[in-house]
Amino acid sequence: MPGPLALAIAALFLAATLGFAVARPRGWPEAVFAVPAAAFLLAVGVLSPGQAGTEAASLAPTIAFLAAVLVLAELCDRYGLFDSAGAWMAAGSGGRPVALLALVFATTSVVTAVLSLDATVVLLTPAVLTTVARLRVRAKPHAYACTHLANSASLLLPVSNLTNLLAYRASGLSFERFGATMALPWVAAIGVEWLVLRRFFASDLVGHGERAPAAPRPLPLFAGGVVALTLAGFFLLSLFHVDPAFAALGGAAALGIPALARRRVAVRDVAVAVDVPFLAFVLALGLVVKAVAVHGLGSAAVRLLPGGTSLWSLLAIAAVAAVLANVINNLPAVLLLLPAAAAAGPGQVLAVLIGVNAGPNLTYVGSLANLLWRRTLHQRGEALETSEFLRLGAMSVPPVLVAATVSLWLSLKFVR
Repeated sequence: MPGPLALAIAALFLAATLGFAVARPRGWPEAVFAVPAAAFLLAVGVLSPGQAGTEAASLAPTIAFLAAVLVLAELCDRYGLFDSAGAWMAAGSGGRPVALLALVFATTSVVTAVLSLDATVVLLTPAVLTTVARLRVRAKPHAYACTHLANSASLLLPVSNLTNLLAYRASGLSFERFGATMALPWVAAIGVEWLVLRRFFASDLVGHGERAPAAPRPLPLFAGGVVALTLAGFFLLSLFHVDPAFAALGGAAALGIPALARRRVAVRDVAVAVDVPFLAFVLALGLVVKAVAVHGLGSAAVRLLPGGTSLWSLLAIAAVAAVLANVINNLPAVLLLLPAAAAAGPGQVLAVLIGVNAGPNLTYVGSLANLLWRRTLHQRGEALETSEFLRLGAMSVPPVLVAATVSLWLSLKFVR
């Protein structure tokens, strides 16, 4: 098939796949369109079996980690970890909206960094919404904090986001070096998000809500201990170049086996938590992006990236990555940009990561987290205006990108 025609077909299917994921007609899973789209591109020769196999093999560890961490997060929820966090936030805030928002920021940032952004948007967000309803305060600032920090606060660790895992493997950095380098950008991104959301929702953060009981629900120590050991496992296994998916799987098994034995969960609950349709969507989306990349878009994306790791180069790379993420979603964007960035060194890889993690707060299509968060809100009967989402993103994304990228530039100079 001629190259221009193949590129046009692949680009059309990529746009249609993302459009279906945003619209989700009749509530159908994203995979309903994505899997047939990938199969069609294979059938007509736009993507060869060899190219598809290579891409699937490269995505397999990332998808395995996602499956394990989804189960781990669901089991933490079954043990009451997120309900306990909600009760702690309610009691700690004393019914004051600003104090509650600060606690939501702190909790969301930690959950995103340790259990990944999927746990934040799927499990912590409902707990936050339950908390604000209990305290009778306005939900919008706290709901938006969940989605913004699911993206921006996922900069810290390789396990915080699917894009991080891909960047981690491309960067050549150790687990601890990755975290040390991204610590300052993580703090900077969260700080700017706080300033913007605090100002944007100033009128929603006035007054006083109901007071919660002074003694919050006790923390489930077993679940919290397993999460802490899983995080330690990420660091320890990285010393032996073992994939983080094994640590996540170990954590899921440590929680899952006792839960199954005590009938806290059923096998079916674990199977549902794996969310096979979503995993299939991630794989299929990767194949569709590969088809677009091999027929010209990949080389075009490479030409957009400037060379070097000067401050201006890093800012330009983050901006390009953010724009691309908001046009074609952050997972396709990182798949397109990483090959060129990896050849230039870890500095460029991490600049791309800032762009594809913090940039997607501008549009719904920008990240998978945005789509999951939107689905979670719809399931809870919460309706937020698209125009408000866009206005908040326009106010927050540029300063977050600048602050995080400047912080990365400083980290690259001083972290050894």
